[in-house]
Amino acid sequence: MDIKFDLNKSLYNKDPQESNLGKRILEFSIILINEIGFEAFNFKKLAKEIGSAEKSIYRYFENKHFLLLFLTSWYWEWVYYLIFINIKNIENPKKKLEIAIDNLVRATSENPMNKYINENLLHKVVINEGGKAYHVNAIDEENKAGLFLSYKKLVKVVADIISDINPTFKYKTSLASNLFEMANNQIYFAEHLPKLSSIKNGKNQNEDLITMLNLFSKKILTGKT
Repeated sequence: MDIKFDLNKSLYNKDPQESNLGKRILEFSIILINEIGFEAFNFKKLAKEIGSAEKSIYRYFENKHFLLLFLTSWYWEWVYYLIFINIKNIENPKKKLEIAIDNLVRATSENPMNKYINENLLHKVVINEGGKAYHVNAIDEENKAGLFLSYKKLVKVVADIISDINPTFKYKTSLASNLFEMANNQIYFAEHLPKLSSIKNGKNQNEDLITMLNLFSKKILTGKT
């Protein structure tokens, strides 16, 4: 069965997770945004891809900005879900952080339970286009409407682990959000701006990135590597 997340209702007019057409909108929007970029993407092109009327898409989303917000929120929920289930029975907070970092990086693996979401392509969309979901003029209004609660929940679960490791560390939320942003940025740099990253694009990329993030967090929290 497909995994369904309870996302903020302000993100959509009709929950696309609850109908076949809605799932096709999500599936093909990920594919199309990945192929042509968010600027060139529009509902007319999406409607052509799914063989539906453009007005049918507007029944689900007010505009493409809210569709992108929905996709990024779904991905944030997905990473939170992976971290939550994998640390559930772990007592050692240092081990929890290692697992969380591993999940931040490896959440791109496709899950057969999610037939209409390609996590690998969605991750690419989040890396390449995700910042456009919250680097907008209306950020404060959208924040008040709770449109970023999924991201905040993800950051909080990692920040709480950091606090368990070092209760006196003042910057737990900053470190937690930076781990997530670094994971995405370093993957982007490795592929497109290699002189800005020590991570090499290739088959060992994830392992190198996980090692770097673990060393980075340990150094900050304990002063040791």
